[in-house]
Amino acid sequence: MKYLIGILTIITFFITEFTVAQVGYQKDSLQIKVYAKIDYVNSRVVNIKVSKVFCDYCSQFQKEKIAQEAYRRAYLVRNDKDVNLINGNYKHAMYIRVSKKDFAKLKRYNDKEKDTTIIEKIID
Repeated sequence: MKYLIGILTIITFFITEFTVAQVGYQKDSLQIKVYAKIDYVNSRVVNIKVSKVFCDYCSQFQKEKIAQEAYRRAYLVRNDKDVNLINGNYKHAMYIRVSKKDFAKLKRYNDKEKDTTIIEKIID
């Protein structure tokens, strides 16, 4: 009986640790899905295009920055043996995880950029 209680206590501890770790990760970051398309001709990359950024709560500036990061990641993956094609296009779906603090800084950066352009227009 003592062994059974000890084993159940250990199992309960591991289950709660696993559950809490997942919740903590979800609290701290955002996950944004992005589609990119890589065109190949004779096993060489001709074009990389980010086709869709799935983010309902993002501003246009934030979507552009996320699309730039998706382009960079697609560029890094372009020559992997699982991705490389002889002729055709490879549709690449990826998730970009961003911490909420960094995402908020990106919005503030955009707001500061807008403020400086307004001031420059007033001065001119």
